[in-house]
Amino acid sequence: MTEPTFLTDPPRFMFFTGKGGVGKTTIACASALSLSRAGKRVLLVSTDPASNVGQVFGLTIGNTITEIPSVPGLSALEIDPEEAAEAYRERIVGPVRGLLPDAEIASITEQLSGSCTTEVASFDEFTSLLTDPDDTIAGFDHVLFDTAPTGHTIRLLQLPGNWTEFLEAGKGDASCLGPLAGLDKQKAMYAGAVAALSDPDRTRLVLVARANRSALAEISRTHEELADIGMTEQHVVVNGVLPAPADDSDRLASAIHRREQAALAAVPSEIKSLPTDLVELGPVNMVGIEALSTLFDSADIAPAPTSALAPVVDAPLAALVDEIEADGRGLVMCMGKGGVGKTTIAAAVAAALAQRGHDVHLTTTDPAAHLTETLAGDIEHLHVSRIDPHEASEAYHARVMNSKGAGLDDAGRATLAEDLLSPCTEEVAVFQAFSKVIHESRRRFVVVDTAPTGHTLLLLDATGSYHREIARQMGDDAKFTTPLMRLQDPAQTKILLVTLAETTPVLEAAGLQADLERAGIHPWAWVVNNSLAAAGPSSPLLRRRAAAEIEQIDKVRDELAERYAVVPLLPTEPVGVAALEALCAAETVPVR
Repeated sequence: MTEPTFLTDPPRFMFFTGKGGVGKTTIACASALSLSRAGKRVLLVSTDPASNVGQVFGLTIGNTITEIPSVPGLSALEIDPEEAAEAYRERIVGPVRGLLPDAEIASITEQLSGSCTTEVASFDEFTSLLTDPDDTIAGFDHVLFDTAPTGHTIRLLQLPGNWTEFLEAGKGDASCLGPLAGLDKQKAMYAGAVAALSDPDRTRLVLVARANRSALAEISRTHEELADIGMTEQHVVVNGVLPAPADDSDRLASAIHRREQAALAAVPSEIKSLPTDLVELGPVNMVGIEALSTLFDSADIAPAPTSALAPVVDAPLAALVDEIEADGRGLVMCMGKGGVGKTTIAAAVAAALAQRGHDVHLTTTDPAAHLTETLAGDIEHLHVSRIDPHEASEAYHARVMNSKGAGLDDAGRATLAEDLLSPCTEEVAVFQAFSKVIHESRRRFVVVDTAPTGHTLLLLDATGSYHREIARQMGDDAKFTTPLMRLQDPAQTKILLVTLAETTPVLEAAGLQADLERAGIHPWAWVVNNSLAAAGPSSPLLRRRAAAEIEQIDKVRDELAERYAVVPLLPTEPVGVAALEALCAAETVPVR
C-alpha cells in the first residue's frame, strides 16, 4: 500500500482517534510527513496530555507551533494541559492584577487551579484552532489532530456542543470559564467549532485500530457516537497487521495471524462499509523520519539475527502478586500509556487475589475500558465496577441538590441546578468517585485500572488540589487524611507502571514515574507486558522485533524499577478467567 485511501483528497482538518496503543500518533505523523512531501503546508497537533509527537520526530515541541527542521512545510504543536492552564489563568487574572486586592486575586487564582480549568484551557486551544479567530493557522493547508485515547477524545469533540447548549440555556455566567472570560466570544467560538466538526468538506475522522477484538469494537462505538454529532466523513485504518507467515513453523506467529484475521472478519457491518486501509506490521518501531517514511510502503522483512539473542530473565507476574497479597488489603493502581495492557494486568492481578480467597474490588477510571469483557466470567470474592463519568455526574448532581439545595428557595435551586449542568461538573464527580474507591482500600484489596497517562495525571492533579484545600482549611496542627496522602503511603498503595518493551512506552512510563515522584507518590513495580522476547518466536519478522526489546527490558530492570515483571505475549488473546490465570502462570521463553 503506497496511497492510503484516507489521504486521497484530504480536507483541511483530519482527526486520528482510537483506543490507546493502536498507533494513532504513528499514523498521524506518517500522514503529516506524506502530505508535507507532496508540497502541502501541514500543522500536526496533539491533543493528548501524554503526547509523544516530539519523541517520534526527535525534538522538543511543546505548546507553541514549532517547525520540524528536517521536513520542509511541516510544523507541530502539542497542547500541553499545564501550559495551557497557566496561560488561561494569566489571561483572566492579568488584566485585574493591581486593580483588585491581593486577597481577591488569590481567591480567583485558587478558583482556577483545579483540573476543571485545565480541561477548559486545553479545550479552548483546541476550538481556537478549528475557528482560527487570530489567523494563527491561516497559512496551513492541512491541520492533523493526533488525539487522546477514544473516551477522552469523544468528550473533547462533544464539548463544543455541550458548552454551546450550556451557555445558550444559562444566564451568561459560567464560573468554570472563569470570571471576565467574555462569554459572548466563547459562544461564537464554540458554535464555529461545532460547524467545522460537522462539515464533511472541512473535517475527516480517521478511526485507527489494531486487528484485535477490543480495538475494533472501540472504533465501532466511536463511529456511532461521533456520527451523532455530525462527524460523518469517516475512514478506518487497521494498523500493525501481521503478514501471513510463510509456513506454520512459528506457533506464535501463526496464532497471532489467525487471531487477527478472525477479528477483521467479525467487524460490524457499519465499519465494513467505511473506506478501510490495512497497514502491515513492520520490523522496526516507527520512531524517526526514516522509519515513518516506510510505513505506507511494503518493506522487505529483515532476516532473523544469525547469533543467539540475549535471554530474558524470568520475572513472573505471580511473584508481584505474592508480595501484594502479603499485606492482606490495600490499593493497587495500574498506570501507563494507552494500549500497554493496563486493563489486562489489573484484571489478572485482581483475579489472582480473588482466587486466593481475598475480597477484591476491581474498578476502572478509563472511559474506554471494558473490564467485564476482559474477565468474560465471574470469580468468587471479586466485585467489578466502573467509575462511569455519566453515572458519577448524576450521583453528584443528586447529592449536591439534596444537600446544598435543601435550604434554597425555588429560584436558588434552579440556579444551582443550572450550574451543575456545566461539563466541568463531570471532572469533580469522577474525582469524588475515585476518592471513595481509595477510602474503600482500607478494608479490602482494591485494584484500579486507570485511564491513559495524561488523564490519570489530571485526576491526580485534582487529588492534589483537594489535599491543598483541606490542608489550608484544617491548619497545620489538625490531623486529617486525604486521598493524596493514601496514594503517597507505600503501606496503603502500590503503583504498577505497565509498559511494553518499546522505546516510546518505556520513555513515557519513565516520565510518568518522574511526575508521580514529584507528587510524593513512589511507583512500587513495573510490568513489561506482551513481550515477544519473552515468548520465543522463530519467524524472521517477530525475531527482529524481539531483538529490539532486550535493550528496553534491561533499561527497566537496571535503571528504572525497584522490582519488575515480564509478561510474555501469549498465542491466545488474554480474555477470560482461564487466560488471565495463564498470565500469572506464564514463564519467559528466552529467544535463542
